[in-house]
Amino acid sequence: MTFSLTFVLFVVFVALAFDFINGFHDAANSIATIVGTRVLTPRVAVVWAAFFNFVAAFALETKVAKTIGKDIVDPKIVDPVVILAALTGAIVWNLLTWWFGLPSSSSHALIGGIAGAAIAKGGLTVLVMKGLSKVFLFIVLSPMLGMGLGFALFLAAAWIFRRFRPDRLDRLFRRVQLLSAAAFSFGHGMNDAQKTMGVIVVLLYSTGSLKTLEVPFWIVLLCHAAIGLGTLMGGWRIVRTMGMRITTLRPIGGSCAEFSGAVTLIGASLAGIPVSTTHTITGAIMGVGATQRLSAVRWGVARNIVGAWVLTIPASALVAALTFYALGLLRIGS
Repeated sequence: MTFSLTFVLFVVFVALAFDFINGFHDAANSIATIVGTRVLTPRVAVVWAAFFNFVAAFALETKVAKTIGKDIVDPKIVDPVVILAALTGAIVWNLLTWWFGLPSSSSHALIGGIAGAAIAKGGLTVLVMKGLSKVFLFIVLSPMLGMGLGFALFLAAAWIFRRFRPDRLDRLFRRVQLLSAAAFSFGHGMNDAQKTMGVIVVLLYSTGSLKTLEVPFWIVLLCHAAIGLGTLMGGWRIVRTMGMRITTLRPIGGSCAEFSGAVTLIGASLAGIPVSTTHTITGAIMGVGATQRLSAVRWGVARNIVGAWVLTIPASALVAALTFYALGLLRIGS
């Protein structure tokens, strides 16, 4: 089946729209702790986060994009209709969870969407289990890594600065948290923008517009610009959940959570593993909260978040599959 240039460009636009919504949806992940500690106002915080989302383009790292492009489903099964259905599944789930204030994973929504649309076209055999197994492993590992690093880093910082008066400690870490928020936003952009890069590259490869699955720099810049603009629009509903309802943070705790999240995200990006910024920062915030006492973490809120995580991949896969069948009935794309 051949596809018109107009349709292919439309699907590229939808991919960039998903990237924008990803930034909008995940803005809270980047700014929740710095807003929750009241170091920055939400408006200033989103500008700070958006800038470092875009700066991450110059890390010139595309291993995650390659994982999305060839290690989730067989690239041979991919065509513009599969990609459009996958993006629809991810976008619908992102907007639903944003509306209800649940910080679900945009990354896993996209992966679920790709898997669901590909299965609808070619069956279960099109799945690349090696790549998917890494994704499923890090659904568990990324919040655990964030939690462990947050717990350890906070204990270390509390011991190092144990002789500081509380007011002096707050003043110091209000400055440090500017750096930690920047680092986390850099890691967020570095990992999440690449997922859209992978989608656009495999789309253009499937139509012959690109000869290889390598990522051109113009696609890198487009995707980082889109996610940065999305972050700039923010998402206050989820900020309240992430920054205020899971646990109460002070600047030292916010800094430790953000640095822990940044280390996890940047490390995963360098390893080519698409992880959830939502999972990572939630785990880090819980780890910091647990250093005070286990009751400092509002586990009921955490359970609701985990519930959204569990549903994300199957729900977005189902929407993507139904969209693929609907597009086929309407003969869209020819």
